[in-house]
Amino acid sequence: MQLLVVATKNKKKLSEIKAILKGLDLKLLSLDAYKNVPPVVENGQTFQENAIKKAVKLARFTGQFCLGEDSGLCVDVLNGAPGIYSARFSGSNKSDIKNNLKLLRLLKDAPVAERKARYVCAVALADKQGLLGVVEGECSGLIALESKGSAGFGYDPLFYIPKYKKTFAQLGEKIKHKMSHRYYALKKAKRIIEKYIEKQVGN
Repeated sequence: MQLLVVATKNKKKLSEIKAILKGLDLKLLSLDAYKNVPPVVENGQTFQENAIKKAVKLARFTGQFCLGEDSGLCVDVLNGAPGIYSARFSGSNKSDIKNNLKLLRLLKDAPVAERKARYVCAVALADKQGLLGVVEGECSGLIALESKGSAGFGYDPLFYIPKYKKTFAQLGEKIKHKMSHRYYALKKAKRIIEKYIEKQVGN
């Protein structure tokens, strides 16, 4: 079984990645399994740049096959904000609730038709030799007028899918994991992972 270290301490994110990668011959660990993990300064200009930084730096640190992921919400009427700053949108005392409330404040005068948004996820894979590949996935929706639902994390209570007339947080994992930005990115990443596993078995 191939070890894959996921460059995160976010338990909900790790759980989501595990669920989507289910079926591959992998043992997933988060950074909680390691001590003195060096911080990664997420100063890239894109999701892909930040994902690559995480994967490469932490693959070097652990000496293991590593997955770096960076994702966020891009709202059209806000010129793509919060974008790469999604997790820290509400400042130093950030939280999912504070981030959601700030977004609702900024969009309070925007009609539904102008609340188009997309979730973006970049996934990078690296080992101690360096970067193996980077992929990206997207999911389009609207920003709801109020938070609804209790599943998921981040902006899920506000991310409304017109097809289902529900937010990600209302839809729950079963549906979300088959249509989310993270699902589409990890679906592409699976090819890189499978090739890596085959190569290791062949060595």
